[in-house]
Amino acid sequence: MKVTEIHSHGELESKLPGKGKAYLLLVRRGSELSECALNNLAEVTGSGKEPDILLADVNHVRDIHERYGVTSVPTMLEFEDGKFVNTLKGCHEPGFYKSWFGKAIYTATATGIEQKSVTVYTTPSCSWCNTLKQHLRVHGIYFREVDVSRDQSAAETMQRRSGQMGVPQADIGGEIVVGFDKTRINRLLGIGPQ
Repeated sequence: MKVTEIHSHGELESKLPGKGKAYLLLVRRGSELSECALNNLAEVTGSGKEPDILLADVNHVRDIHERYGVTSVPTMLEFEDGKFVNTLKGCHEPGFYKSWFGKAIYTATATGIEQKSVTVYTTPSCSWCNTLKQHLRVHGIYFREVDVSRDQSAAETMQRRSGQMGVPQADIGGEIVVGFDKTRINRLLGIGPQ
């Protein structure tokens, strides 16, 4: 895995490939969690299929995190075909990173079944939101996270579709799930019993 440090949003845009996946890790050098993420990512080697990682230190790069609604570091941003698609917050074990990077290869080759689109509506103070996101990550489910405390239009859309303002809410292939209804989420995504 090759890590390339970048210094601005313009540089990020110039390095995003037009096709395929790309990853940007936002860190604050010197912080315990950021150092944890950097060290654990350094251990993700071996298959030869690990992606290259772009890296930006928010102590020096100030024009990226605000554009993507990042309020804490470390945070990994995932891009596909040059567009932002997913966020992974915090420090994780090397095995988790390896499976997260590998899920694209696995998903494409496993059964030929395309994953339903998943959008998770959250707020920063919602503990059940974190439980839902972790459940999806553990099962290799790609999702887009929308912080409704920062996006009034998304909050209104969410409420109009479900009739409720509480979070978490998940839009799974057009079906709305309010709260962390694990049984229904698993059924909609084809996740076996765990």
